[in-house]
Amino acid sequence: MKKVTVAILNWNGKKFLEQFLQILLDKTNNEFADIVIIDNASTDDSLDYLKSNFPEVKTIVLEKNYGFAEGYNRGLKGIETEYYLLLNSDIEVSDSWLEPLLDLMDNDKSIAVCGPKILSYYEKDRFEYAGAGGGFIDKYAYPFCRGRIFETCEKDLGQYDSNIECFWISGAAFMIRAEVFNLLNGFDNDFFAHQEEIDLCWRVQNSGYKIVIQTQSKIYHVGAGTLPKSSPFKTYLNFRNNLYIIEKNIPKYKRNKIKFVRFFLDQIAFVKILFQGNFKEAFSIPKAYIHFWKNAKKMGKQRKIIKPKALKYFKAYYNRSIVVDYYLRKIKTFDKLKF
Repeated sequence: MKKVTVAILNWNGKKFLEQFLQILLDKTNNEFADIVIIDNASTDDSLDYLKSNFPEVKTIVLEKNYGFAEGYNRGLKGIETEYYLLLNSDIEVSDSWLEPLLDLMDNDKSIAVCGPKILSYYEKDRFEYAGAGGGFIDKYAYPFCRGRIFETCEKDLGQYDSNIECFWISGAAFMIRAEVFNLLNGFDNDFFAHQEEIDLCWRVQNSGYKIVIQTQSKIYHVGAGTLPKSSPFKTYLNFRNNLYIIEKNIPKYKRNKIKFVRFFLDQIAFVKILFQGNFKEAFSIPKAYIHFWKNAKKMGKQRKIIKPKALKYFKAYYNRSIVVDYYLRKIKTFDKLKF
């Protein structure tokens, strides 16, 4: 049994496999790491390409596209390893990228999840949107990152090179103890894709473990490899799933107030996107709310199982509004925030 299984969930991603898989193989020590491709019923010729060019790489083929959450849940079943390391196909790894992650987890058993610093593939001195230098969450459950707040991605000048506890690690490069992943039943299948890693990280912390960013490891992420950034479906998933997170993980004494404020703020987002002329994207927001209310009772049942902790116990919880700080106070960089 290898210590870590690097698992790539692929869906019609042949161009990224061509571009990055050989680099991953070259820069990953196969003495302690296996690389596995989980294919989400691709309709391009990804599987033929893998069979012809990388016959040594294990491939797990799913019968349909289960999305990110259930795709990984199904693909990882039966894999015996100490750590799962989930890696997007649109990522270029750097030299010795894996060793610092393993060292961090091996030396501190209280850490259940870690991840590398994520930089842009196109601007390698700048943080990338999905994850940057570690994920955080504000008082209204808006996610943001050290090095990226909303659309502002900072340059990496070494200002965030310390390893710190954070609230979540991006699913683009997500390392978790296999025992913890399986104990918590992995990702929530109802999320399909987007923010399922935030939900899982919240549950990990409810279980008493820490989430840490390992900045000695870095990767370069293309981003929007499966869904374009302005995709109405992506907008729908982000709004719906964020509401799921609130319903599942916020304690009762805070939950209704947060949902009320979020409804008001999300209507502002709806109007903003509408006036930008992105009608399909704008109307994906009320669609997200409709589907959330249909499933709110189900999320509530999960909350009773989770029994969420009070927010004051989370070290990386930001007890202010990142929306107010960013748009009204004009705070654009993480180092100016007051935790």
